[in-house]
Amino acid sequence: MEHASKINLPLWSLLPFAGLLLTIGIMSFFAANYPHGKPAHIWENNRNKLIIALLWALPVIGLFMKVGHWGPMITSLEEYFSFIVLLFSLFAISGGIFIDGDIQGTPLTNLIVLLIGSVLANLVGTTGASMLLIRLFLRINSERKRTGHLPIFFIFLVSNIGGCLLPIGDPPLFLGYLKGVPFFWTLKLFPKWIAAIFMISVIFYIWDTICYKHERLADIKRDISIQKPIKIRGKINFLWLFVVLLSVIILTPNQLKAWGISHGPLMFLREYIMLLVTAFSFISSPLHSMTRKKNQFTFAPILEVTYLFIGIFIAMVPALEILKAQGSTLGITKIWQFFWATGTLSSVLDNAPTYLTFLSLAQGVATDNPGLFSMTGSVLGVPAILLSSISLGAVFMGANTYIGNGPNFMVKAIADEWGYKTPDFFSYILKYSIPILFPVFALVTVIFFI
Repeated sequence: MEHASKINLPLWSLLPFAGLLLTIGIMSFFAANYPHGKPAHIWENNRNKLIIALLWALPVIGLFMKVGHWGPMITSLEEYFSFIVLLFSLFAISGGIFIDGDIQGTPLTNLIVLLIGSVLANLVGTTGASMLLIRLFLRINSERKRTGHLPIFFIFLVSNIGGCLLPIGDPPLFLGYLKGVPFFWTLKLFPKWIAAIFMISVIFYIWDTICYKHERLADIKRDISIQKPIKIRGKINFLWLFVVLLSVIILTPNQLKAWGISHGPLMFLREYIMLLVTAFSFISSPLHSMTRKKNQFTFAPILEVTYLFIGIFIAMVPALEILKAQGSTLGITKIWQFFWATGTLSSVLDNAPTYLTFLSLAQGVATDNPGLFSMTGSVLGVPAILLSSISLGAVFMGANTYIGNGPNFMVKAIADEWGYKTPDFFSYILKYSIPILFPVFALVTVIFFI
């Protein structure tokens, strides 16, 4: 089948994706700022989100039906299935682990939780770390009133930037590993990781300290009075998490190909195992179990991600295909350009296929410009410094928007369920991403990529 990147896709095919993003932004804005209005009531129903997502996806489906080239669409839907199964498994299994206890929600305590999550994200993925710690983080601070910033910094550090040191940390790095990037190569990103973590941690500590000083004395006293030691319940679910992560590491496409099952129904063997293990989690920790009740576990957050991202994965196909076809004409040849271009598109497209697209572009640039970069330590024909900039752009800038990475929306949804006032789509970008993340990324650029 001829690949769709060879088709001259019309520019209007970008409109459904732009329309879907704009709809998400506008509806979340009304839901956050006018909670009693009709748009808010429409948006609070996950079924309506699915309808909206599919309506925007229909023109793209019609386009590919007309041209008769389904390859990119099928590939995107396969990636969506793997993406959702992994998120669902980590979400459901971690929901059976209850980190009991309540300690005082001071700025130092909050910073420690965020730093633990940033490290943990590399071992159980950004989704696993987010689902394990978000409820504890919210509970610790539930007596406070000035808490709108807390879920946002959690998204910055635990759900995104923290997970760049190992391939299982974030989906784009895992795809790079499947393509042939050595498993421990990403540890070379440690200097950039620690620099970004340090800068954002300093900003958070100052911000949270100011907010904490303005908390009511009665709330702080109540927070101190109800402290309980931390205990972990539902530990059997750590075994199920381990099996999921083991299946991700072992059941690679190359391994499936070696077993002769890289096509057909068994090509999703990894996903079947994840779903089976998730079923074991619900057997060992049923919905009516104490751990899930204490976690206030519901399927609403994962359903929101599932419904919105089916539209995103379909509507973004033309954007990725046009980028593949015309990427070489964009004039992206410098290290910092790869960092920002990969990151900017990872903010609004799924960061995994964006990573692969710019990896291919970097291979072409390195081949066409032999002498422009040092090939010492090159990987897959890409200079190490270019691969670093692409990897960090995809992982770091997934934090720029709620749709940049899968856990972002889930953290927001859980925080909303707990009564935290999280910003809407546009306010997240204008009040947090641009003033906080962009200066940090600019400093990372100056220090490491110029």
